Amino acid sequence: MAPFVPRTRAAAALRMKQIALDNQDRTIRRLRSQLATERRGLAATKKELEETQVALEASHKVIAGLAEMGLSMSKKIERMKVKKQQVRANHVECHQKFQACIHEAEDSMQAQHLLIEALVDEKDSLLQNIHGLQEANNAPAPFDGDWEEEPEEEPEEEEIEDIPLGEGEIDDE
Repeated sequence: MAPFVPRTRAAAALRMKQIALDNQDRTIRRLRSQLATERRGLAATKKELEETQVALEASHKVIAGLAEMGLSMSKKIERMKVKKQQVRANHVECHQKFQACIHEAEDSMQAQHLLIEALVDEKDSLLQNIHGLQEANNAPAPFDGDWEEEPEEEPEEEEIEDIPLGEGEIDDE
């Protein structure tokens, strides 16, 4: 039995080395599999990163476009505000001119009315002078019977009311 013991020990040692090699081989295959999985994961992450980068650049372009549109809209709004102020100023100016014309027309009508009253008074005075002279000269009255004094007609004044400044605003739409 003695000669078989070294062979058995050698076989056992060989068997132990074979088991160790098999374990190392399984560990290497498992690590290679993990490495391949990690590489695939890394490639997927890299692809997602690139897609995210492209999406981010597109977002930056959209944001820049929207900012430009916002700036353009702000400028348009400012121009519209200035135009609205100009229209309001023109409206106020036209309103003031219109009111001045109305007052001028009223003053003119009042002056004409006063002139008509003065002329009527002068006509009455002249008629009295004529009657007085005719009586003094014993002359027949040229207007007897035919003359009917017309009642004084007072001209109807059309009142032009002042238009308040706030009414009649111009709609900017």
